[in-house]
Amino acid sequence: SSGPEVCGPTHQLCEVLHPQGALRARPPACPRSDWDSDVGQPWWRDQRYEVGLLTAKTRWIRVVNTLTSQEQRLQVCSEETLAEILQRYLRYNSHARSYTWKHGGASLDMSRTLSENHVPDDDHQLEQLRLDRDLFTPAILLHFNDDLTEA
Repeated sequence: SSGPEVCGPTHQLCEVLHPQGALRARPPACPRSDWDSDVGQPWWRDQRYEVGLLTAKTRWIRVVNTLTSQEQRLQVCSEETLAEILQRYLRYNSHARSYTWKHGGASLDMSRTLSENHVPDDDHQLEQLRLDRDLFTPAILLHFNDDLTEA
């Protein structure tokens, strides 16, 4: 539940009390001649209330540190670039910028997405074959660069 309910003293209509206050452009509980029903653009189309974009598809990857053999599974959006994935991966390895990211032996372009880097998304085929996706999660291998960027 979003919050406690309160019922009006005259109309017996109940409404939920919201912690941030009344909902924007909420009509009155009873008919009123002084309320303009033309509220303009609905709130759900107002860009001020946007918190992000909906992804076309999410997928799982494994990020494997070849120096330490540590592996981290990450769920990523198909639109995310590897640079954006790197930003989220920094919580697991703060030195991740000192690594070359590779898949299939090829260095990955960090300004591109996984599909643009030819990292396959086989979820659809695996589902058709009724195979466990977790057993076929693509691995991104991190190879340490001894570049002395971290003291």
